[in-house]
Amino acid sequence: MRGVVLNGPGEVSVVDRDDPKIIEPTDAIIRVTAACVCGSDLWPYRGVEKLDGMAPMGHEYVGVVEETGPGVRNVKVGDFVVGSFFASDNTCEICRAGYQSRCVHAVAMNGIGTQAQFARIPLADGTLVATPGTPDADLIPSLLAASDVLGTGWFAADAAAVGPGKTVAVVGDGAVGLLGVLAAREMGAERIVAFSRHADRQRLATEFGATDVIVERGDEGVAKLKDLTGGLGAHSVIEAVGTQQSMMQAVRATRPGGHIGYVGVSHDVHLPGDELFFAAVHLHGGPAPVRRYLPELIELILTRRIDPGRVFDLTLPLENAADGYKAMDERRAIKTLLRP
Repeated sequence: MRGVVLNGPGEVSVVDRDDPKIIEPTDAIIRVTAACVCGSDLWPYRGVEKLDGMAPMGHEYVGVVEETGPGVRNVKVGDFVVGSFFASDNTCEICRAGYQSRCVHAVAMNGIGTQAQFARIPLADGTLVATPGTPDADLIPSLLAASDVLGTGWFAADAAAVGPGKTVAVVGDGAVGLLGVLAAREMGAERIVAFSRHADRQRLATEFGATDVIVERGDEGVAKLKDLTGGLGAHSVIEAVGTQQSMMQAVRATRPGGHIGYVGVSHDVHLPGDELFFAAVHLHGGPAPVRRYLPELIELILTRRIDPGRVFDLTLPLENAADGYKAMDERRAIKTLLRP
């Protein structure tokens, strides 16, 4: 099969890879219908995360089940399925508490690579959710979004205790931040403030439900937010970047007693203990337990209540994956969808 690999910083190629095979009885093989490039894929692409040799890429996917191991019961050959970027058994004590991304048997799909024609899905019964029948073609991008960025934005809003009557601020205008805006709208937020400097992203944020846009970053952005909230700050803040500046912006933008949902993959973030102590805010986040939300999100997509697939503003054949990485790295694209 053909699959995307990263050979080193900025060096993406599409190569012949071995066809996946059933290894464990709980595995399934899917034919990938659509995959995509994640913002987190850009960290190794930029050399921020170091690689140990060639790495298969991709962890977001939808597709059709081609084969199942003898231990698989919940999905069958021919099912159209959506999965998560972590495989999980969905039965362990941590999974039952709703944190499937930290399953005691979790397998990171990054190590398998789903930017490919086919993929092996470990723990298929706990990881994959089948749709009722084959979805309409125009829904594929939105279902693909559910496998990571939508589920991650949803978790961020949930972790930030978004709800009716609240003011929500979203730090980060990538796909996760934009879908955090959408999630906040669906959860009934009264006011949603998007931090963004890019006109195309501001437009989409507004269409997803943002009521205000702030172009300033850091402490200047916090000051603007305080001006909008009577000096108090937001009840709920979504942090969707993962840098020192974005995390401190989130902490400083949150009113005392408020909640921060942080889902940006953390890189060299250090929280000063004294400032955190006196901020009196709730912090909750980490790798999103996408599997927890998949049934609800799939239903919202299939009934066309939400259209998260709009974050894909560049669609390319798998063979042109390098162009998709470059476009996202240069911020010419919000998110690249790949068609195997």
